Parts: sequence; C-alpha cells; structure tokens
Amino acid sequence: MNILSNLLSQPTPAPRQKKQRRGIEIKSAREIDIMRQSAKIVATVLKEISEMVQPGMTTADLDAYAEKRIREMDATPSFKGYHGFPGSICASINNEVVHGIPNSKKVIRTGDVLKVDTGAYHQGFHGDSCITIAVGEVTPEAAKLIQVAEEALYKGIAQVKAGNYLMDIAGAIQDHVETNGFVIVEDFTGHGVGRNLHEEPSVFNFRTREMPNVKLRAGMTLAIEPILNAGSKLTRTLSDRWTAVTIDNSLSAQFEHTVLVTDSGYEILTDRTKL
Repeated sequence: MNILSNLLSQPTPAPRQKKQRRGIEIKSAREIDIMRQSAKIVATVLKEISEMVQPGMTTADLDAYAEKRIREMDATPSFKGYHGFPGSICASINNEVVHGIPNSKKVIRTGDVLKVDTGAYHQGFHGDSCITIAVGEVTPEAAKLIQVAEEALYKGIAQVKAGNYLMDIAGAIQDHVETNGFVIVEDFTGHGVGRNLHEEPSVFNFRTREMPNVKLRAGMTLAIEPILNAGSKLTRTLSDRWTAVTIDNSLSAQFEHTVLVTDSGYEILTDRTKL
C-alpha cells in the first residue's frame, strides 16, 4: 500500500498498534524471521489470487478471498481499517493507479489491467506486496506496460545491498521505465515496512533531492513499488477519497515486494516463486 498524499506522508500506526515507533528501524534476526512469515502470507495470497482471477468476478470477490486466507494463516489484513480503508486489498483496474476500493459492482473483464495490493500483520510485523495481472488477452501496450513495471521493480531491487543508497534504487527504476517510453508516477512512493505498515524511509522511484539520500544498512526492510503510467504521470483522487486515477485515462501498472537489506545484497521476503 502506498503513501497517500500528505495524510500518509509520515509513518502511521497500523490497526491494533499502541505506539508509533519513529526513525529507520534495523530489524533483529528474530524480527526478520517473523517478517519472513508475514511476507510469506502475503505472497501466498497474491499467488492464489493471480491463479483464480477470471472475467466476471468482482473485486469484492477477491477481497473476501484475501481476508479469509490471511486470517486462516493466523494474520490480520494490514489494510483493513487503515485510515478508514474498508478493504483487505486495494484492487485498481486499468486507469486506476492505486488504492482502488473493492466493490461488488466492479466487475473484472477480459483485457483489464488489474492491480492487487495487500498486506498481512502477523505477530507484530507487516508484509506488503502488489502484483499486476493481465486478465485474459490484453493489448500489446498493456502487456508491455506490465512487463516493464515488473522489470523496473527487479532493476531497483538489484541495487539493494548494505552501503548503497536509496537513489541507486530510484535511478535504476527511473532509467528502465523512461527508456521503455513510460513514466513514473511521482505522487506515491515506496516505504519502510515492519512494525508499522508505513515506516521511514520513503523509497522513491525517481531521482529527487526532496528527501535525504539514505545509505542502506543490513536489517532494513523496504517496500519497493514502482508505479508506471502509459501516458501522463499526473493523477487525481476520486470522490471516494481513496482511488487515484490517471488524469488522461491512460493505463497504469504496479509491482511491489518487501525486501530485506543484507550485507551482501538482498532477500525478497514476498517472493512468490519460492512458495
């Protein structure tokens, strides 16, 4: 889940948390082991959703399934109730960029570009991840957008290791996206994740001097999440106060992983390929 405008620009307590912890946290071995568990729950749910999505389903169907599965695995949905968000997933279709609210009237159709973002809170720690699903046969432009979005995520992750900097991640993502003719959405960023769903630092997907260029340290856990548009990078928020859409109705795609910084590189905690 992304940081939403100024309201979510600072880390905020997730449901059932009593105290906000400030600053960049370095997780202990015990805490990392718990995060592996919460992240595995998220990865499992997203993998299952990617395999079950069919035209004719609604985003509410996916939301109900995700909540059921998260709770079956001894966790609670990170998103449900977060600043009042009503769902266990964000389900954003086509020109919806982020924070789409699951709805029984929102029917998934062949050719849709569907973003599903979810989190799980397990034994005091969160996992957070997002996938973009091509529903049936999509247009060549949509297929390329999805491909480049996923590639950009891994370009960014490849820069993760102790001693590197946040801007190494941002630059790798930005360069790959722009080389392929798409644009980075600048209204939303990645973030630290752990005891809180959103922690410091902000993890930008483009080069900026707006925030300090933080040096990565082993034990940091980051939610890296490039968001790409096929047209304008600008977005607007709908009257539901959550769903962000492209201003020009162009398609949008997103991928996200929770990633652990190690001395020699990284560990993708929400890796669906290892389930």
